[in-house]
Amino acid sequence: MTQPIAASQIHGALPPTPLDLAVRAVKPAMWTVIAFSFFINILGLTGSIYMMQVYDRVLSSRSIQTLVLLTLIVAILYMVASALEAFRTQLLVRAGVKFDDSIKEHAFDAVQRASLRRPSPSHVQALRDVDTVRDFFAGPGLISCCDVPWVPIYIIFATLLHPVYGILAVLSCVISGVLAYANDRATRAILDRATKANISANNHAVTTFRNAEVLQAMGMVRQLRQRWGQHRGAALGWQGLAADRAAFLVSATKFNRVFMQSVILGVGAYLAIEREITPGMMIAASIVVGRCIQPIETAIGNWKGIVSARSAYRRVQELMRMTPAPAPRMRLPDPAGALSVENLVVHAPGRDVPVLRGVSFAVPPGTTLGVIGPSAAGKSSLARVLVGVWPPSAGAVRLDGSELSHWDPEQLGRSLGYLPQDVELFAGTIADNIARFGERDEAAIVEAAQMAGVHEMIQRLPQGYNTDIGEAGASLSGGQRQRVALARAIYAKPKLIVLDEPNASLDAAGEQALGAAVLALKKAGSTVILVTHKTNSLGLCDMILLLNEGTVHGFGPRDEVLAKVLGPRLVKPEGGGPARVAGRPEGATVEA
Repeated sequence: MTQPIAASQIHGALPPTPLDLAVRAVKPAMWTVIAFSFFINILGLTGSIYMMQVYDRVLSSRSIQTLVLLTLIVAILYMVASALEAFRTQLLVRAGVKFDDSIKEHAFDAVQRASLRRPSPSHVQALRDVDTVRDFFAGPGLISCCDVPWVPIYIIFATLLHPVYGILAVLSCVISGVLAYANDRATRAILDRATKANISANNHAVTTFRNAEVLQAMGMVRQLRQRWGQHRGAALGWQGLAADRAAFLVSATKFNRVFMQSVILGVGAYLAIEREITPGMMIAASIVVGRCIQPIETAIGNWKGIVSARSAYRRVQELMRMTPAPAPRMRLPDPAGALSVENLVVHAPGRDVPVLRGVSFAVPPGTTLGVIGPSAAGKSSLARVLVGVWPPSAGAVRLDGSELSHWDPEQLGRSLGYLPQDVELFAGTIADNIARFGERDEAAIVEAAQMAGVHEMIQRLPQGYNTDIGEAGASLSGGQRQRVALARAIYAKPKLIVLDEPNASLDAAGEQALGAAVLALKKAGSTVILVTHKTNSLGLCDMILLLNEGTVHGFGPRDEVLAKVLGPRLVKPEGGGPARVAGRPEGATVEA
């Protein structure tokens, strides 16, 4: 779907992202830090002036009182400078925290939107990038950058001592600046490649260890370790190359500082012999010129951190631009569950060929719709679109007459239940997972667990509903995870519930509980979309939608569609159990 072009984009100006706004929020603190840096650098002249007074006044007058007084003054000034540096560091730390508070939720949401558009573990890197930018605020790299604007203070002081010192100070700063620029040009692209390779290696490790059982059982550890080693080796190679190039430039910068201080002393000795300066001025000039170069040298020494922070900032900015937050939505009346799909066309993330084409159907509230079809027919894709995970490329999905994109996401989420084919639970207690990590309604939690047939299983756990299930529900079996996920989907009886292969990992008792849950939801007026291959689930359905190769091949009342597709009639066993197709064994799959 084409996106509207904002007027600001027509004129070339992009609207500010949450990252821009977060940076703006800390700008007052940054200006305060720069002001603190001015006074800190003014006080940085204390040592030079003290040495000049000691050599030129105390030694010539042999006055102990003058020496003590000067030392006391210097001690007080150094204490003030230290206090200012402490305040500056604290202010930078608080600026970093404020930056993090301003951007963290937007970054999390952007990662979520990017993961829906193009699933990849690499999107999570944006959260680590936010940490990198936040940590940069209190690091030596930013402090040196705040000191660089005040280098002219030392140049002016050196010039006042003697014009030649001013020239040497400017020359040393120019040389250091050129080396810093050369360092940036020589290492920027390499460090970017190293960062990307390191991210790729970490993502490869994460995806590999998700399948640790397969690696161990099938003897794939060595092969996957070698692949990970190749990614890691590439990252280390780029980092080594950048370090090699930077090492020469860092050494050149240090040589510039040390040699320039020696030149200052040599020139000072000549000027002192010519009686143009005093010995104290010679020592002071050596210290001052060293302070001229120090911020630049510190910045070069921390250049890797500066480049990392800059690259992290750019990646977060790109993610914010790529996945802008949707506009706020007006709250609509709570839905009753009427679902309609109109000429739906859907592309899976990263694919050019549509997975659904021209799909249209409508079901009234309280209806159970079974979605059947062969593998790769588009059933799971339809389930994702019905709950808003994938946006339509064309057409519309409407809930109570309003497109899903028109609903407030949180309001819509409370009105939807979704059980995906690949069940994922989250670290936390069973109660938290069922309640979707929102405010707990204990009665609704227990009711959902009972409807899903998992209440008794939960009671047998050591802590019952307060049992921590570990990362991704690792402490539960596949069937237990699916039943807890089913309880989460039906928690508080949402008006639209989409179940994608809900009985894939269930035993006979679990399937019976599923059937009872669907009937209870239907009685409560919920609309249930049941994606299934198994014929013994179709007796729960009022209507059937048959998909094949992304298009509708049949839609209507259950018996009518199944009679056309399967031929044999659907029979319902005595006693009210789930229906099955005559002539097919129980649990057989439906293909078209």
